[in-house]
Amino acid sequence: MIDVVVLAPAPAGGDDVWQVLTMRRAAGVRCTGAWELVHGSIEPGEHPAVAARREVFEETGLRAQRLYSLTVNPFYLHARDTVQLAIVFAAVVDGTQPVTLGLEHDAAEWRRPADALVHLAWPREHEAVQYAMHLLRRGDAGPVEDVLLVPER
Repeated sequence: MIDVVVLAPAPAGGDDVWQVLTMRRAAGVRCTGAWELVHGSIEPGEHPAVAARREVFEETGLRAQRLYSLTVNPFYLHARDTVQLAIVFAAVVDGTQPVTLGLEHDAAEWRRPADALVHLAWPREHEAVQYAMHLLRRGDAGPVEDVLLVPER
């Protein structure tokens, strides 16, 4: 599994460096009405970073200009009776481009990070946003950029 915090530079004049893309689950799908981040499965033979870039494009129509590895979050999936691991990334995109949603979502909102935390349904997504804001607080990862920035394959 992968989770991706999709970020775009915040509009000028505010205190925030970033805005966070949140998406609402559509009617008739799992967790209808819940606000979430981009997430998905890693296909067999696929590298996690490739899966992250693919899922960002599939769910939003946006291309990751930069991708950062943030952390790994465990969670229990009762339907499969397994503990899953979600590799967490942050993807920086061009926020001036239109968001194109797939069938899983019916709305998308760019939000200030604090507002995203209010809306996101899953605690692990709250942690992901907080990690992204801490690590990328200057617009990049600063002295740990060389470790966290994932080159395109």
